Amino acid sequence: MGIIVAPSLLALDFADVKSSLKTIEKSTATWVHLDVMDGSFVPPITFGAQLIKAARAHSKLFFDAHLMVVNPRHLIKDFAEAGSDAITIHSEATSTLKGDIEYIKSLGVKAGVSIKPNTPVSALKDVLALVDIVLVMGVEPGWGGQKFIPSTTAKVRELSEIRNAFKKDCKYSISVDGGVDLLTSLELKIAGADILVAGSAFARSDDKKAFVDALSLDIANITIAK
Repeated sequence: MGIIVAPSLLALDFADVKSSLKTIEKSTATWVHLDVMDGSFVPPITFGAQLIKAARAHSKLFFDAHLMVVNPRHLIKDFAEAGSDAITIHSEATSTLKGDIEYIKSLGVKAGVSIKPNTPVSALKDVLALVDIVLVMGVEPGWGGQKFIPSTTAKVRELSEIRNAFKKDCKYSISVDGGVDLLTSLELKIAGADILVAGSAFARSDDKKAFVDALSLDIANITIAK
């Protein structure tokens, strides 16, 4: 699998979601990252399953739903039925993480787990063999435009090493959300990231296709000038 770029809908024009989805499609990105915030797990409130359901009718992009909500179990079915292709929940937001992951998978969508900057990779030891995606937050969740936290790269490397050591059991993709740009993406890809969520940097880019092309370039194809 090559590097996947998932632009964040939250960073684009909320007044015209249909147009924002078209912008992502024209960039040649195949995923869209959907930041769902409940005003409790993180202070802001964004959108819910109804918006995703409405957006689904206008796009064939892979819908990557990131639930930054407390006790996500009661919302998972709604987001699956709305058209999410993957649903990621936070390890810090539930006391029944393994059961919640299994529930997501039972609904026929990819299951992901996310950790905040202060949460160690070891907190995920009981679910790494179950999940399809591990999402590492590169900033504190809640607001876009924050500065990338350097320790994120070490977490990505640790997850990559675990995956390599337990290939038969751990087949997850490693995603990073927060602070991803042309510079940080290079070190993240070297560390083992597979999915790069791009928010502010994507929105600010004048040539979004060129931006996506640069982020999606596999590290093996990058030539460093001597």
